[in-house]
Amino acid sequence: MDKKRIVKDYDNLPAEIIERVKVEYPYGFEENLITFTNREGNKVSALPFETEEIYYLIRMTVLEARQIIEDDDDYDDDGTLRSDFSPDTEFDGEEDDDDNSQ
Repeated sequence: MDKKRIVKDYDNLPAEIIERVKVEYPYGFEENLITFTNREGNKVSALPFETEEIYYLIRMTVLEARQIIEDDDDYDDDGTLRSDFSPDTEFDGEEDDDDNSQ
């Protein structure tokens, strides 16, 4: 069975997914961005993230990736996830599907 594919903006992700993304990318997002062509034929940059059931492409530009890390208190001044970061929630595998799937 193929995984569900969801393209979503970072700000629209549930808090538990954001926490899991931080753990997956403790050194920031910028270096891990990929580009793809969306349904409208436009090039889009995104951060790939996978759960057991869903493959996410989290839309963000390089500048947005830098700004997200800079503004997030869970990352230190060097852009590294703080060693005292601890996810607050358990992920139950459920996902609200409010954005376009591909």
